Amino acid sequence: MSPARNRTRSHDHAEIRAAVLAQLDHVRRAVLTLTPVELEAPTRLGDWTVRDLAVHIALAAAATTGSAALPEPPEQEFALLDWPVRTAEFAEAFDRATREAVDALEASVGPGGTTEALGELYRRTAAELADVLDANTGDRLLATRCGGMRLDDHLVTRAVELIVHTDDLMVATGRDIPLERPTVAACARLLADTLALKAPGGSVEVRIPPYAVVQCVEDPRHTRDTPPHVVETDPVTWIRLATGRTGWGEALDASRVSTSGERADISGLLPLLS
Repeated sequence: MSPARNRTRSHDHAEIRAAVLAQLDHVRRAVLTLTPVELEAPTRLGDWTVRDLAVHIALAAAATTGSAALPEPPEQEFALLDWPVRTAEFAEAFDRATREAVDALEASVGPGGTTEALGELYRRTAAELADVLDANTGDRLLATRCGGMRLDDHLVTRAVELIVHTDDLMVATGRDIPLERPTVAACARLLADTLALKAPGGSVEVRIPPYAVVQCVEDPRHTRDTPPHVVETDPVTWIRLATGRTGWGEALDASRVSTSGERADISGLLPLLS
């Protein structure tokens, strides 16, 4: 692990543990209201349907449980800030696993029983995750695809997955699904820290109130007494920008982002995840 990636901000992990389980339950409740026609509707994620997205959300939450079932690695090899820059490597594997899980779900119950089967999938996933969190400390190392990672760090990545994909589900279905404040906070902060790591410097200040402020972008003309150029946006817009769900120009046109200073255009650094 590089020193920069190891300097991760602290999180209230007890709060995140409760919030991740609560967020998963919010999604479960929303999924149970979906009709078979709605489950076949498109999403903004390529050719994924709502059904595919719903299955993927459960699989992402179950990843912690699956890793905890493996032998504990001898040492930590993977820090929290390593995760955002590695996600693209496994996109194809995640897509394949999702499609295989959807096929298995439908083969077991038939298309007409998908909603009930999804409800059971979420119930089982949440129960198993709760058991893992109750039985292990945050320093317990998990065997992830990239190497040994702390349980509580991995849980922050699950918070990111849950918030990003809950938003995907809301956009696709029109459902209003609650967003747990600690999971939104963890997601916004990790993505802000990723930006600062990607473009280190102090000439641009990115503000995502009330959760995060980071400085980024090196500017040889910037001096100690010169105020930085500023970008400010709300947490959901920031998460959408950082994950490619919203374009920079679109957010500006909708007045979802405010900027000051000639160097405040950070569109060339986005998205951070996709």
